[in-house]
Amino acid sequence: MPARRLTARRKARRTQKLFVFDEPYRLQYGVIAGVDEVGCGPLAGPVVAAAVILSHPCKLPRLNDSKLLSSEEREHLYPIIESSAVAVGVGIVEADEIDRINIRQAGFAAMRIALSRLAVHPNHVLIDGFRLPSGPPSQTHIVGGDALSAHIAAASVMAKVTRDRLMLALHDQYPQYGFHEHKGYCTRAHLEALKKFGPCPIHRLSYAPVNNSRRHVSKKHDDATPEAILR
Repeated sequence: MPARRLTARRKARRTQKLFVFDEPYRLQYGVIAGVDEVGCGPLAGPVVAAAVILSHPCKLPRLNDSKLLSSEEREHLYPIIESSAVAVGVGIVEADEIDRINIRQAGFAAMRIALSRLAVHPNHVLIDGFRLPSGPPSQTHIVGGDALSAHIAAASVMAKVTRDRLMLALHDQYPQYGFHEHKGYCTRAHLEALKKFGPCPIHRLSYAPVNNSRRHVSKKHDDATPEAILR
């Protein structure tokens, strides 16, 4: 069997396992939603969460945890999920709010916003990672859920694509940082840009590399006094 066909079959089996995982929850509760967030690690930009209620039956070829998909695969899946899902909600919490309440609370807030924006109320919610405080009373938190549950995987794709698109748009406003390439994550190029330019309004000032860059740029500016230039 050609390698390409074998790979396609393996991906199809992997996707099927995601739906098999969700089936007991669907049978018990009826309408279920999956929730996931992305963007906890970056030095800049928002944290984004998505909540998804999939139709039944549902065909989403090659669905998987968004981290295991290429950007092209995620972009391909996004409109399919958007058009075939019963409901999709998205929550966004910006950098200044992340600095104010911390990243974990911001992730929880984004999830609650995403759930509140679902057009259909789910009977049960599958959440990636930790239990959602002040969330729906009927919920199950699943560590590594984006690689186990079809609903959570679909939410991870919607959240990831939404955030990546936001960072591409923000690159147009702040092109010196290279957001179109690293999406705000801590790469060498991003750190070099921070050292050179300091943080911009969408940087998370509570994150150590960003805070350190503020001191570095401030010192560099202090050294550039007329007295320093004449020395």
